[in-house]
Amino acid sequence: MTHVPHELAEEFPSHADRIHTLKGADTHFSRLYDEYHAINRAVHRAETNIEPLDALSEVSLRKRRASLKDELYAMLTE
Repeated sequence: MTHVPHELAEEFPSHADRIHTLKGADTHFSRLYDEYHAINRAVHRAETNIEPLDALSEVSLRKRRASLKDELYAMLTE
């Protein structure tokens, strides 16, 4: 486990311009983007023991982050 935040622009560097465009033009994308980053920060805080979580809660957050990442990627590649 690396304990580094998974920022969306770092996950999809070739789509950085499209991420920026969609954040300003698509409210659904923007909402999902914000949710992804809120969950991503929560996972990172749990991993680094800043705000520890029980294992089940952390796994649940990780699954939601992965689901959001998949949905955002699909929107980026449409």
